[in-house]
Amino acid sequence: MTTTPRRAFCIITLGCKVNQYESQALREAWLASGMVESREPAGASVICINSCAVTAKAVADVRAAVSRAFRAAPAARIVVTGCAAQVFEGELAALPGVSWVVPQENKADLLHFPPFLGESFAFGLEAAGAGRGRGEPEGKEKALECGGRAPLCPGRPLQADSSAAQRRAVYPPFAIGSYDRSRAVLKVQDGCSHHCAYCIVPFSRGPSRSRPPEETLAEAKRLLRAGFRELIVNGVNLAQYGRDLRPRHDFWDLVDLLEREMAPEWAGRARLRLSSLEPGQLGERALESLGRSRLVAPHLHLSLQSGSTSVLRRMGRGHYSPDGLCAFFADLQHIWPIFGLGADILTGFPGESSEEASTTEALCKALPFSYAHVFPYSKRPGTVAAGMVDQVPPAEKKDRAARLRSIFAAAREAFLQRNAALPVVMVAGEEGPRPGGINELYVECRFSGPVRPQDPCGGRELLAAKPVAVENGSLVVTALS
Repeated sequence: MTTTPRRAFCIITLGCKVNQYESQALREAWLASGMVESREPAGASVICINSCAVTAKAVADVRAAVSRAFRAAPAARIVVTGCAAQVFEGELAALPGVSWVVPQENKADLLHFPPFLGESFAFGLEAAGAGRGRGEPEGKEKALECGGRAPLCPGRPLQADSSAAQRRAVYPPFAIGSYDRSRAVLKVQDGCSHHCAYCIVPFSRGPSRSRPPEETLAEAKRLLRAGFRELIVNGVNLAQYGRDLRPRHDFWDLVDLLEREMAPEWAGRARLRLSSLEPGQLGERALESLGRSRLVAPHLHLSLQSGSTSVLRRMGRGHYSPDGLCAFFADLQHIWPIFGLGADILTGFPGESSEEASTTEALCKALPFSYAHVFPYSKRPGTVAAGMVDQVPPAEKKDRAARLRSIFAAAREAFLQRNAALPVVMVAGEEGPRPGGINELYVECRFSGPVRPQDPCGGRELLAAKPVAVENGSLVVTALS
């Protein structure tokens, strides 16, 4: 009979790339403490579910993940952390199998969780209230005294002497030296101070905090030395990067720093991919930075949400207008003759009229998009929009989302055909049953024929490839020697 190692853990990550990054930071810390990782819940004694709360479906996915984990490993201790743990702590704590709920604001405590608890965490948390969620009375929480530090109780901060306000005002101490995927995330910012009418993120992740530029640069160099050749510069709201730093910075200052310090060695050998930007960030300053960069991949992703200025104002996003976007991308084409362009679109926001929805559709047809993520609006508890009148009927939201997705499907197909006509693309390899990866324009590529067998970067090197066809929504390429 096979027994589960007492110090085996499994991390299940839901949601955005920021969560993926933070899961990697936890993974590295736990492995360094002497724990071992199981890729499947059934082989673990502790299961950490890093949760998302951005939509109602995301929270439903958390519940489903807990249920699957409990079925796979009924004796394991399940720890739920992340954004859903911040907003729905009580609900998640009551789920069968859940031993601990660690809110997002306390997630960084988990970096020290296993070594801090030592063998008493050995995955018998009965003394720490592990019965919670398994039918024992609410409130039957016991503290676990460990190493002279504060008592530990389910769902409470591991550092009881650090106030929530203080913790939410400081950039969390996550850092990585590797990544479990071929393209590494470089997290530079957390939280959001804007409070859009529909968004739960300020409640789940707190105000905007920026990572100091020198720490960002050090980690970028560390990841490049580890063999990664594409770094995804990521944050919750990159438009707010640097506002809390002294001296004050903006996001393009950070891009310029990375370019200045890394391009002499890495231009042509590695690249930076910028994560989601707001339209308000795209102006002369952006054109200047992108125009001199030899590292940034020719691909942008917009947190656009709507093409209607009246809808944007009701969303609480009146700080930018979509009106100048066509002109910006016409100018960008002088820098990047071909570039990938994606967007997040939220349709069916309360009060959105047919005319406003049509305005968004018209903008999406006018801009040179290559793809988009379309989300029908869903109520999030505690947000202004949840209490708004004139909620759009579900059937209408579904219909508007379908029309937008049809627009983007056509744009995607046309962009794939443009890629197929290129003489060469540079592919960042990704692991999978079929060799492939992502090119600089953010197009999925699949290799036809052999790939270079000896790759000193462990499959992460940027490979020159010739496009030969479009097949099943991907670009088919052959590796060039």
